Amino acid sequence: MDDGSVVSKRFYRMSFVYFAMSLEDQNRPDPETLLQLLKKEEEKEKRGKLKIFFGMCAGVGKTYDMLKDAQGAFSKGIDVVIGYVETHKRAETEALLTGLPVVPRTTVEYRGTILEEMDLDAIISRKPQLVLVDELAHTNAPSSRHTKRYQDVQELLSSGIDVFTTLNVQHLESRAETVAQITGSIVRETVPDSIFESADEVEVIDIAPDELLKRLAEGKVYNPERSRHAIDNFFRKGNLTALREMSLRITAERVDQQLREYRHSQRITETWKSGIRLVVGISAEPHAISLIRWARRVSYTMDASWAVVFVETSSKTTAQEAEQLSKNFKLAKELGAEIITTSDESISDALIRTALEQNATQILVGRPRQRRVFGSSRLIKDLLRKSKDIDIYVVGHEEEEEQNVPGGLLNRIPRIQSGFPQYLLAAVIILGVSLACLPLARVIDYRTISYIILFAVSLLPLRLGRGPVLLGAACGALAWNFLFIIPVYTFSIRHVEDLLMLLVFFIVATVSGTLSARVRERAEAVRQREMRASALFALTKDLSSAHSQDEVVKAAVLNIKKFFNADVSVFLGDADGDMSKVAHGASSYAPDEKESSVAAWTYWNEKKAGKFTETLPFAHATYYSMSGPRYPVGVIGVRTQKDEKLSIDQETLLENFIAQISSAVERELLNDVTKKSIVVAESERLYKTLFNSISHELRTPIATIMGASENLAAGAYQQRAMQQELSSEIHVAAERLNRLIANLLDMTRLESGMIKPKQDWCDIRDIVNATLKNLEHETAGHLMAVHCQEDLPLMKLDFGLMEQALTNLVYNATIHTPSGTEIAIHARTLNNQCVITVDDNGPGIPPDDVKKIFDKFYRAEGAIAGGTGLGLPIAKGFIEAHRGTLSVRNVLPHGTEFIIAIPLETETAAL
Repeated sequence: MDDGSVVSKRFYRMSFVYFAMSLEDQNRPDPETLLQLLKKEEEKEKRGKLKIFFGMCAGVGKTYDMLKDAQGAFSKGIDVVIGYVETHKRAETEALLTGLPVVPRTTVEYRGTILEEMDLDAIISRKPQLVLVDELAHTNAPSSRHTKRYQDVQELLSSGIDVFTTLNVQHLESRAETVAQITGSIVRETVPDSIFESADEVEVIDIAPDELLKRLAEGKVYNPERSRHAIDNFFRKGNLTALREMSLRITAERVDQQLREYRHSQRITETWKSGIRLVVGISAEPHAISLIRWARRVSYTMDASWAVVFVETSSKTTAQEAEQLSKNFKLAKELGAEIITTSDESISDALIRTALEQNATQILVGRPRQRRVFGSSRLIKDLLRKSKDIDIYVVGHEEEEEQNVPGGLLNRIPRIQSGFPQYLLAAVIILGVSLACLPLARVIDYRTISYIILFAVSLLPLRLGRGPVLLGAACGALAWNFLFIIPVYTFSIRHVEDLLMLLVFFIVATVSGTLSARVRERAEAVRQREMRASALFALTKDLSSAHSQDEVVKAAVLNIKKFFNADVSVFLGDADGDMSKVAHGASSYAPDEKESSVAAWTYWNEKKAGKFTETLPFAHATYYSMSGPRYPVGVIGVRTQKDEKLSIDQETLLENFIAQISSAVERELLNDVTKKSIVVAESERLYKTLFNSISHELRTPIATIMGASENLAAGAYQQRAMQQELSSEIHVAAERLNRLIANLLDMTRLESGMIKPKQDWCDIRDIVNATLKNLEHETAGHLMAVHCQEDLPLMKLDFGLMEQALTNLVYNATIHTPSGTEIAIHARTLNNQCVITVDDNGPGIPPDDVKKIFDKFYRAEGAIAGGTGLGLPIAKGFIEAHRGTLSVRNVLPHGTEFIIAIPLETETAAL
């Protein structure tokens, strides 16, 4: 009896420790969550605060209220400035500008029009406490630092400056398409929802549609003519009502999300019934379908949000159940529910925990078909006991559904999860240990042998499931009774204490084995969760390091293939918004025409299709849509190598993978769009510069030629000297045209790589003399000085190219220096190089322009009219073709020096 008491005490102590550890695990805060919260708080402290004045459309008074709040802040001593405010000439709005400092706007010329934009750099350098920035969705001029104004606002916030701004509901990215469907007006300027969601404060500026229409009619929003057009189109009462509802609903969703975040950060476990939210607990059974439909009707009637929750336990899910669960999830998604999966051995605990996290007011569960002997289900009892302020709804099943459940009464029998070999192995191990203890029975007490058998039973959960462990406990009790309890080799027991010992042995073996099995199952569940987290981390890491769509696709294919043991095919959208007909080159398998048609259906419908689905199931792979905010960005096809359907866990993980991949592809698409817009803006600038340069260069000599030729034709000048002067003007103008055409042709040759120097022995003095002869007319007004080293060696050069390069440098000096100043050419050897310099006494080059002076069509700010901006880059190209360098520097007190440096060949010859 004493030994039995000891065993019982140990058992109870072990149970208590396990229970205490479970409570501790439940109450312990997640370290990762705490770390994320701390990081978020630190970032918030460093960043400025963003307040959005949000309205349903123009004219509701957003700018007015923003200025009103700004005046209040200014009166309290806060440093407030106006970065950009558009009053639309409304008197009451303009009156609120009085007294507020204004940062002058910067002007940008675009296609002949002067545009005004916010001066971002001036605001940051002034660093006020608060800046007002109207029209958050505005698109900046092409030459601005950022494409969108909200990007300017983000930079201001990063600089620690608070921002007040305005936004209409139609400019939210996720609502733009819906607004277009309602109003018929396409919204082109949008703001990502993340900007709105990250705002520290959103103030809704609400006004009744009738009041807004009255303001429109009075001309307080637009001028009378535009107001009449607006009332007949965008500002119809029905449109305004829909937009008003949308803006209020978005704000309500934001407030609900903020409430959930606050409750989570403060670890508030009680339910606050500030709104109605349903949590629906479903299982992997067919009757969950009716529960989901019933929950949808209830949520619609109550105008409540709802979430479907599935609790994963250690019980393994069969293929049939997995398929049914997939159908349940699919229906819930189609009906608009949020899908939540969580893990716990206690379904009631998991549902209550999820409801508290979601701040749900009601929990909906189906009436279990399995009933206890004494009445209602244990799940319902546990929910009622633990729910506190949460209402519990138990929904019955339809009779027809009950009758059609496959399996009938067989489904009520607990399922055998472990295979027959595990049961056989458990029995063999325990019986083997018992037989091995027979020789010990002569030297030790039979009670001690029970501990050996009990130890063997406790080891079974390391490899076997609960069923085999229970069988092992039963076999151990029977073997101990049959082989060791007197009388041996019988199942009869003489002493009451032996009977009690046998019962305690069986109970302890069963409980310890069950608890150990549960611990192992939970450890396995934790391992699976860690594996999923690691897989997501690995994918995110690879995607973040990708710098192009090709790299994103390669990372996606490698990670999906690695973690799902599947072949992957990726189709991306093209520039026209259509799906590419050919799979990406990084795909691990090439789909045929039929498979591509399934992928195309998935692309246009943005729904899963293919194998293991109800849409086009003849396919060999399952195709998933990669959806962007406005349109799909591609399709991913997954073909499992063993042709097996993915489990629910794998399906969920894959969907998370695809969401991350979609974001990465969309990111690269936006990067490409940004790069293209920069290229377009640069091309337009280049076109404008080229057009202005060439038109000026053409207009001047053509006008000279036309005027001189007209005078000659009219015979106005009979004297030969006058005729020679006119002929000289025509010749100079023609030379200027010829120089322009030559420059354009030379630049074309350089760009095409057709410049190949034809080198021969040359004298640098001859090149300098030829240059001065070519520019005899241009250099007539300057003092030319030539200083050449006496012992300059002959060099192998292309005489024509070097002459043209030097001509361009000297000509550049003549047009950018005042008449009468000196231009000097020096030629010498230095550090095994031939160095030729062109010095002038002009104003020099602005320091910011020195690095750009050799760019095509670039002309320094304030440069004298004339020239195309091609002469210097052509000279640089010709010199570099000789393996030389061309550089420039300013000299003191004023002037510029261009330096040509060409390596001396080993085959030089002295003069």
